[in-house]
Amino acid sequence: MEEKKLSFEDAMQRLDGIVRRLEKGDVALEESLVLFEEGSRLLAQCSKQLDAAEQKVVMLKKGSDGAPVELPFESEGV
Repeated sequence: MEEKKLSFEDAMQRLDGIVRRLEKGDVALEESLVLFEEGSRLLAQCSKQLDAAEQKVVMLKKGSDGAPVELPFESEGV
């Protein structure tokens, strides 16, 4: 069964909820495994969405002829 694809924000909110439940330590082993698997899928989905967004972000810079040139986005401090 294919899961409904959540927005980035909704996926992050669900992932945060999963982490909080697992950190409490009062979840049964079987449920912990199910939550861990769901969290892993959500993390992969968020990572893909971030990668796609990063590829869309470009900076415009003047080339040697004065025309704008597209350069890949470079994150600062990472």
